[in-house]
Amino acid sequence: MSNLVFSVTLVLLVSTQLSSQQHPIHTYSIVARDSVTGEMGVAVQSHWFSVGSLVTWAEAGVGAVATQSFVDPAYGPLGLELMRARKTAKQALEGLLASDPGEAVRQVAMIDAKGNVAAHTGRKCIPDAGHIVGEQFSVQANLMLNDKVWPAMAAAYRVTNGDLADRLLAALDAAQEVGGDIRGKQSAAILIVSGKSTGRPWVDCLMELRVEDHPEPLNELRRLVNVHRAYQHMNKGDLATEHNDIDGALKEYGAAMKMMPDNLEMKYWTAVSLVNAGRVEESLPLFKAVFQGDPNWIELTPRLPKVDLLKIDDDGLKKILSVAPSQK
Repeated sequence: MSNLVFSVTLVLLVSTQLSSQQHPIHTYSIVARDSVTGEMGVAVQSHWFSVGSLVTWAEAGVGAVATQSFVDPAYGPLGLELMRARKTAKQALEGLLASDPGEAVRQVAMIDAKGNVAAHTGRKCIPDAGHIVGEQFSVQANLMLNDKVWPAMAAAYRVTNGDLADRLLAALDAAQEVGGDIRGKQSAAILIVSGKSTGRPWVDCLMELRVEDHPEPLNELRRLVNVHRAYQHMNKGDLATEHNDIDGALKEYGAAMKMMPDNLEMKYWTAVSLVNAGRVEESLPLFKAVFQGDPNWIELTPRLPKVDLLKIDDDGLKKILSVAPSQK
């Protein structure tokens, strides 16, 4: 596409799709790219219901967007479309702002797949409001209790170790610790995508979690991130089982169970993996705990040998079922 044709297309696209409707989603957020993995993400917290459904946008191999204040959600998909067309984050944001009569009340941040960052805080965003653009990240906030919020976010992101999710969460926690949203807390979200696209969105979206309405949304978001990571181990265990890698499955299920020791399903599949590895005796305490927790697992267990998921003969199956609580 020539530059002239692209410019005309951009003007038409923006003029028809940027909305005059204003959603007062005042909040604090961060967009960032991990310089090692290339992963990109956006995280947010607000005193507004379901903040993630409008603020957070990201696409593997393209970029990430946070659109907030009197939010126009169109900045998300349009920003990604422009970056997909090889515009930098700065070019994409400037193009959208230039065609938006409501730019004075917008707060938007974008990062592209190369780590270029751009941010905008409109002059009519409700104080305290501001942003900081750092190396491959931007933090932004509006309607805050004080002007310490976004500097605290930037500092926390810079010094926190761990993966991208850990660093994004640290930035959100830092914002809340110095005052956060003047109205309080209600919802939060995190979205992380791969640095390169495989063409399979279900693979490229690495984490997408939302807390829609909760008295402590950041605590709940951290809990969900831990659950997500545990189930990632479960998924890897399932894949290993599918490929008859019993030791690999046992390792992954065990890791998941360690992260969520009270989860019956994780205990159950760890027990199944032990049986399939020939370690029936080790499996029995786990089966017993699961059967005591929910008798439906007793009903399920005899079905698994029929589909080769539990590799044991009839005597072995009877031994497993013998640890179930007696039915009276």
